[in-house]
Amino acid sequence: MNKKELVDAIADRVGDKKTATEAVNAVLDAIQTAVASGDKVSITGFGAFEMVHKPARTARNPSTGAEIHVAESWGPKFRPGSDFKELVNNGGKKSSKKR
Repeated sequence: MNKKELVDAIADRVGDKKTATEAVNAVLDAIQTAVASGDKVSITGFGAFEMVHKPARTARNPSTGAEIHVAESWGPKFRPGSDFKELVNNGGKKSSKKR
């Protein structure tokens, strides 16, 4: 599913495509802005987005074997929540057991 398909799926629930597009864009922008500023975004049952530090390291060029320096960087990380993992493990079907 890409962004357009997500907007279409949400439009079926909220009534119109314009509202759905604004909602999707607002949610994605809020998550990206918060994570980029160092905050952790946790959505209960879905998962958590956070920024992780990747320290500088030495790597090897696979074709020549020469060592190369990889600079430190920061990147986004997503950890799925337990409900999300359970849904995926059950092939997209919600579990019938209550918690």
